[in-house]
Amino acid sequence: MRNRIILFALTVLTLCGIANSAQAQSQTKRKYDVAAFLYPAYASDDVRLRPFWPMGIGEWETVMTMQQRNPGHYWDRKPLWGYINEADPAVMEMEIDQATKHGVNVFIFDWYWYDGRPFMETTLNNGFLKAKNVEKMQFYLMWANHDVLNLWDTRLAKYNENNVIWQGKVDREEFEKICLRNIEMYFKHPQYYKIDGKPVFMVYDLPNLINGLGGLEQTIDALKWFRKEVRKAGFPDLELQFAMWAINLNYSGLDASKSENPQDDFIRTLGFNSSTHYQFVHFTDVNRDYKQIMDDVEKEWNRIEKEYSFTYYPHVSIGWDNSPRTVHSAVMKNNTPEAFAEALRKAKAHADKYPERTPLITINSWNEWTETSYLQPCNIYGYGYLEAVKKVFIDEEN
Repeated sequence: MRNRIILFALTVLTLCGIANSAQAQSQTKRKYDVAAFLYPAYASDDVRLRPFWPMGIGEWETVMTMQQRNPGHYWDRKPLWGYINEADPAVMEMEIDQATKHGVNVFIFDWYWYDGRPFMETTLNNGFLKAKNVEKMQFYLMWANHDVLNLWDTRLAKYNENNVIWQGKVDREEFEKICLRNIEMYFKHPQYYKIDGKPVFMVYDLPNLINGLGGLEQTIDALKWFRKEVRKAGFPDLELQFAMWAINLNYSGLDASKSENPQDDFIRTLGFNSSTHYQFVHFTDVNRDYKQIMDDVEKEWNRIEKEYSFTYYPHVSIGWDNSPRTVHSAVMKNNTPEAFAEALRKAKAHADKYPERTPLITINSWNEWTETSYLQPCNIYGYGYLEAVKKVFIDEEN
């Protein structure tokens, strides 16, 4: 009898060991949400783009005419897919296939609202949402609520006048209109990206948000109302996210003497849950070697984790060079696909430090051609950047 008990105990321990081993292995096999920002200016059927790009192909005009405007300039990039209309659902089907094949499973659409109505929305509405394979890809919105200067129009940008064409701030009435519209049109879509069932909504420019709504207290009230409306729509809550850069953390309306970290208090008071970066250029000198930049990026990730209580999702930018718009620019150097892949590994390792969090990693960008930060294939690196994502998040995980 005793031997049977011992044998039974050994069997249980063995099975538990196998189960624990399997569980450990399953925990190491994480499915990452790799989210690329998508700039929706490469469309041919949006009449509101014509004042900036009269050729009717959106900001492809800035890319296409670079050498014509600046003969002999070193910047001479060309898209291997051609000057495609991303508001065409057939084109977007191809892009969704390529993105998911290479490990990108979320698009973060830069979303705009100016002059009382949406701007640059056709790529999302006519292209992405009407693509036959949209179920393969998730999406969420980053409200790019910054002012519009004449930077987009290369005919005016050369004068460096920085004239404001449209303001990004909105008042409470317009804010409510925007929120209710987004809840109905986008949050309820089955492919809208959620964290723990909560639709994610990102805000780019907090000072503009606060100025438009009339101050800090008014903004707190507006965001509480937004959450309430999201819950009324049937969701558990709202995952409110903001773009991590200096302008969004420096607010003078709080008494810094009463807090050890007024910046963190400011974000918590507003009610934001999480953050990620939009571009490396927002917090470090990008006019140098990519590996040097990544050293500072890792330090910044660790600083954020130490100093702030909100959740931070690591971000990787591919490059920076906005010469197509400005002619003269800071230039990120040696940002090869190999260097980019190593940056992705660092982001993945950072995400793995926090297994309780959603493994979300953001990338700038799917198509920021005029800032030279894009995953789409080009004449310089071919499919190199996409292959880097695939190597890190698909090949090395299998």
